[in-house]
Amino acid sequence: MIRYVIDASVAIKWFVPENPEEPDVPQALALLDALKNGDIALYQPAHWEAEIAGVLARISPANAIKKMVALRALAFTRVNDTTVYATACNLAIRLNHHLFDTLYHAVALHTTETTLITADYRYFDKAQSIGQIIRLCDLHLHRPT
Repeated sequence: MIRYVIDASVAIKWFVPENPEEPDVPQALALLDALKNGDIALYQPAHWEAEIAGVLARISPANAIKKMVALRALAFTRVNDTTVYATACNLAIRLNHHLFDTLYHAVALHTTETTLITADYRYFDKAQSIGQIIRLCDLHLHRPT
């Protein structure tokens, strides 16, 4: 089974696909379909749900709770190891980037054969040389018809 970590920049596209400010929505929705079909496994840092809840409360307040319930119903493995936090801190310092973003990458780096998918291209540009990270726009999953 293919293993991924996805950051909030990808997951938020699942809940506001009609938002014209959200590019690469088809790729994000294909990823969601693959998760629901059991074709992929997600490994996520502990703060993932809280970060998405914060964004949803801001951009979709009328439906934020309903959307959070849908998120909580998805199957994923929560990763909350001390070594992940240490790696995330090192990445944040090395890349001069926010710890919440580096936590996603640290989970991928500490989970065997796992890749971070991000739509945060500013982070990608800083971190791509470290490996185990791809841009959402480069993901080539196809939605079932």
